[in-house]
Amino acid sequence: MAWRPAGSRTDRLPATDTGMDTPPSNRSSTPPELLATVVVPTYNERENLRALAERLFAAVDREQVELLIVDDDSPDGTAALAAELAERYPVRCIVRRGERGLATAVIRGLREALGEFCVVMDADLSHPPEAVPLLLDTIRDPEVDMVIGSRFVAGGRVDSDWPLHRRLNSWFARLLARPLTPVRDMMAGFFCVRRAQLDLDRLRPVGYKIALELIVRHRWKNVREVPIAFADRVAGHTKLNMGEQLRYLRHLARLYGWVLFGANRARDVSASRPRRP
Repeated sequence: MAWRPAGSRTDRLPATDTGMDTPPSNRSSTPPELLATVVVPTYNERENLRALAERLFAAVDREQVELLIVDDDSPDGTAALAAELAERYPVRCIVRRGERGLATAVIRGLREALGEFCVVMDADLSHPPEAVPLLLDTIRDPEVDMVIGSRFVAGGRVDSDWPLHRRLNSWFARLLARPLTPVRDMMAGFFCVRRAQLDLDRLRPVGYKIALELIVRHRWKNVREVPIAFADRVAGHTKLNMGEQLRYLRHLARLYGWVLFGANRARDVSASRPRRP
């Protein structure tokens, strides 16, 4: 597969962070050109991280792809393992101490990404790293806004060991979001976008469902879904609980309110502004 490198990114080297976060742990030399950054939010994912890195960099060219771990100060040593992996692979790690949550961790990773394209995936190996090249190939179509690694299109499937209650939760959550987008797997945590196309300041996520937030807030219409085999997590424990389900309902309410009222107002204000000659 012939991937073309992105343009020079020397102006986007990771800045030194302030506040309660630690700065990204950088490799000894950051490549000036990257095709993609793979953003992985983590909390207590040490057991899965080594296999994730090994499988990812067996599937992609490590000269063109970096792995960016955004860790919420995991007590299990996830960040320490990321630093160890950085000796072998193009890995960076950001440790957040003043904020928690998957969606905001993804946004932080997207802000710090160096690649022309950004792939977001979970650390628990439920998303196959071997599918990253397919997502990157598909996003190179200039008409495509986002590519989702989908469980629910032809060729996609869910692990037979995935618990029934998780399947029902997923089905009901997608049903509630269906009026917002025709995308079949809008709950997916495995997707690829162009970094230059992102307007991160417009995002107002609640909980986990960052793909849905991106689609709705950017009004993306051309979302391509490619099939993946979704596996149950290999190690560790799921972060889905009643609190996250309630946050998802809050998130939906916020998005519906924005679509029905906020987005219309924003368009009206934009239309009323005098245009520059």
